[in-house]
Amino acid sequence: MNHAPGSRTPQQGQALLEFLVIAAAILGLFLLTPVIAKYQDIAHATHMASRYAAFDATVHNDASGAFKPEGQLAGEVRERYFGNPDAPIESAAVDDAAGGAQARRNPFWSTPHGAPLIRDLADVSVTFGAGQASSHHQAFSSSSDGKPFSQAPLVNHATLGLQARGIYRANISVPLVDLPEGLQSYTPFDEIDLRITRHTSVLIDPWAARSVQQNMERFGKLVPLDSGLSPMETLLDAAIPAFELFGEVPAPRFGRLQPWQDVVPADRLKPEY
Repeated sequence: MNHAPGSRTPQQGQALLEFLVIAAAILGLFLLTPVIAKYQDIAHATHMASRYAAFDATVHNDASGAFKPEGQLAGEVRERYFGNPDAPIESAAVDDAAGGAQARRNPFWSTPHGAPLIRDLADVSVTFGAGQASSHHQAFSSSSDGKPFSQAPLVNHATLGLQARGIYRANISVPLVDLPEGLQSYTPFDEIDLRITRHTSVLIDPWAARSVQQNMERFGKLVPLDSGLSPMETLLDAAIPAFELFGEVPAPRFGRLQPWQDVVPADRLKPEY
């Protein structure tokens, strides 16, 4: 169909209109993609922080002496997982009030307007147990894996001082600021009050000991059991040397654990210059 010169066709400007419609639909995606990436990064850091807090209790616990103070653990978590990733790791927790970790916040975690997504590093909470308590001693939930051993008549948890307190749980919770209001593309992140929470649970091994002496004290409590088996010792003392012919490590004797003490040779203790 031919049109007179100067007349407008119905298709004129259709391409521009289609572009504007599609652009309006995907504009929100373009604006939110960096923010979603930041949320995911914070979620990953929160997950790793919960692992750090939980596995720290496998080293610092009742068996090794005492749990790490809750405030010190929280300071380490905030500094090492929510501070500037380029900041050096320090052995002692930095005081937030003194401007330590607070001044070294992660520059990537910010809103499109430049405000920090984590308003204050002190808002990052470290709690314990399913009830999100403030103390290590409330981090445990009972477990029945050691029940048969605990009910043994002569050798049990109570006898050896190996009472298992159960499963230890550490929680990390991070509140995030809302995105700026006024843009439809930010809905609902402008009023969602997002909070990222992760937890890690571990079963702390009560067999861990502070020293060889503590192990000797534990097994020294087996003397009543050893005396009950004393009639067998004569036969076993005669049979065990036959097996030692095939190796250099002496086999243990009933009630005599000295050959199996974990002792560092004296020549390994000399300082090197």
